[in-house]
Amino acid sequence: MFYHLLYPLHAIFGGFNVFRYLTFRIAYAILTGLLISLLLGPWLIRQLRRYQIGETIRDDGPKSHQYKAGTPTMGGLLILMALALPTILWSDLTNRNVWLLLTATFAFGALGFLDDWVKLAGVRRQGLGIREKLLLQAVIALGLALFMYLSPEDPGLATRITVPFFKEVMPDLGLWYIPFVVFVIVGTCNAVNLTDGLDGLATGPLIIATFAFMVIAYVAGHVQFASYLLIPYIKVGVKSPFSAGR
Repeated sequence: MFYHLLYPLHAIFGGFNVFRYLTFRIAYAILTGLLISLLLGPWLIRQLRRYQIGETIRDDGPKSHQYKAGTPTMGGLLILMALALPTILWSDLTNRNVWLLLTATFAFGALGFLDDWVKLAGVRRQGLGIREKLLLQAVIALGLALFMYLSPEDPGLATRITVPFFKEVMPDLGLWYIPFVVFVIVGTCNAVNLTDGLDGLATGPLIIATFAFMVIAYVAGHVQFASYLLIPYIKVGVKSPFSAGR
């Protein structure tokens, strides 16, 4: 949003030209997300405790984990706010990839909310069953995969994948691209789910993975770096005249 509101003012004051640069907007998006977490986090936790929205602990787990009972759940609301608001504020909203990622984030966030609600409402103590979760995850992932397959931004790269350390290897999966995307998305969701539940157990791997993907996304969105490293360039703005010189 700031990109569209403030960058046009560079014709009046040259300092607004910084909103053109991807690096600048990424840095401030990270800072914005951090501020949202620090400012809203304590308040949200207090509200969850106030309304007794707490986690249930499985009886078959270690006794040492029972002290976690009552820990506020639905903390994903804070994560969604810390991700979505900076993205909307600092990204180029003409880029359809932004909306695709936000759609995926909120769709899986809604699934997590449904799982928590089933627990808290007493419908089922353990929440959604494994088969129900996998089915809903697969449906969301299938919708995303079909959209990317049927409406590609770059038809020449639509169904191709890159192989690390082999710059010229880009196999075309064709129709198999759809189940491949579903497998990656569902697998990623459950990789986090399996490590969740104890302090820091999910956070540590997520920080490592997030940093790696952040670097990849930055390089893929920077025309010079992408060209030098032979990585497919993903346009920062579909209709933006400023895609070069990021």
